[in-house]
Amino acid sequence: MKKMFILIVIVIVIGIIIKYSAVINGSITVDNSIEKNRLQIIQEKGVITVASANEVPFFHENSQADSLVGIDADIIKEIARRLGINKIQMKEASFKDLLSKLNSDSSVDISANGIYITSEREKIVSFTQPLYKESETVIVPKASKINFKNDLKNTLIGVEKGTSFEELAQSWKKNNLVKEVVIFENIPDLLDSINSGRVDAGLADSVVINYFLKKETNLFLRTLKDYTPELQGIIGIAVRKNDIALLNALNEKITDMKTDGTLYSILVENGLDKNNVVNIK
Repeated sequence: MKKMFILIVIVIVIGIIIKYSAVINGSITVDNSIEKNRLQIIQEKGVITVASANEVPFFHENSQADSLVGIDADIIKEIARRLGINKIQMKEASFKDLLSKLNSDSSVDISANGIYITSEREKIVSFTQPLYKESETVIVPKASKINFKNDLKNTLIGVEKGTSFEELAQSWKKNNLVKEVVIFENIPDLLDSINSGRVDAGLADSVVINYFLKKETNLFLRTLKDYTPELQGIIGIAVRKNDIALLNALNEKITDMKTDGTLYSILVENGLDKNNVVNIK
């Protein structure tokens, strides 16, 4: 009986040591099963880190005001405020690497930069409910004789690498609607190449292009008026698949912002309108 009692005591002591902690050289190793989720960590730090391509008009640095601005930036700032998060910081990456940056860099919390929600992207990340919608447009020099999609045959068309528009342009090439597709690292390089005649036309996000054509007076470019978009892009914030609490919190605040009109106000302030609105389902 005494031996049995001693054995039970030993088993209990070993269990306690394994479950809770071990003290080694004055340091305490705490049970890792009691981990904080990413939302809790963000709220405790008061900082949320966003992977972005630092591109207008979505999410970019305003060096003069020392702040982050843009459509997505303004939306995230309001979400953060409602979650009690005081600061947003950006980690820059190329657009094509934004989702891999999110999954590989533990210091990044979310990714945003006018990212289209697609079935392929949803295989590797989760997305919030839609923030807004947009489509593509075709850009040509003002003096170009290209006025319709059919006029693009035998042309060189440029696109930004890693975007949905690259896939669309490649399908046009496959169907002999364009001669060749030229890939660019970013929108400014694409527009400069259209402006200088290195490519005949470009295919890009309508919101981005309208912003650039209003701001950059040295670009002698226009968009095709008689063009029917083939892609309707739905924009969301990318979150890691296992950050469920964070995703739910973001979605809750986005719903609130749609309901009280704040999200629509942000879109209007950034040059969008009712055609870009995605209602609550």
